[in-house]
Amino acid sequence: MRDSGSPRGDGNQPPAGDPAVDFISLAVARIGTELGAVDEQAMRTVLLLHRVTNMVVYDLESSVHRPAGWSWAAFRLLFTLWMGGPLESRKAAESTGMSRQAVSALSNTLETEGLLLRESMPADGRAVLLSLTDEGRERLAATYLTHNEREQRWASALDPAEQVQLVALLEKLASAGRQPWVAHRF
Repeated sequence: MRDSGSPRGDGNQPPAGDPAVDFISLAVARIGTELGAVDEQAMRTVLLLHRVTNMVVYDLESSVHRPAGWSWAAFRLLFTLWMGGPLESRKAAESTGMSRQAVSALSNTLETEGLLLRESMPADGRAVLLSLTDEGRERLAATYLTHNEREQRWASALDPAEQVQLVALLEKLASAGRQPWVAHRF
């Protein structure tokens, strides 16, 4: 929580006029009027998480990844292969949260650009092994430094203790993804 000297005042409210938060407040009020009792805190949590995620992704894609010559989806696939090493395309789809069709189409494009290799798996000729080329690895490593600088700018809105707390809370929320009621691709 911020101290009372911060722009957020009591630590519970954002600065006046924040469009994302203003919309969420409007939506919560309107839903209450339209439907009656709803869990407003759950609604605020999910709407705000979604809005902030979209803002960060849009910022990273437009300021880092598009100038590097690829999309956010391409970055996710390249980064996954950089960190995980060569992966069968089905596993790459699971790791990135993309469909197998999206990974297939994207890997064709990235192969044409010289960033990725596609090879048939010896045991199953229908399966495809994806790996980074040397050029893909070099370009991704160079671009990631710019990406991380941007991550640092976003994270700097929070002090170090708040960053640790947010990561812990997001990890806790992410664990809900293992619940049987959660729909996901993999």
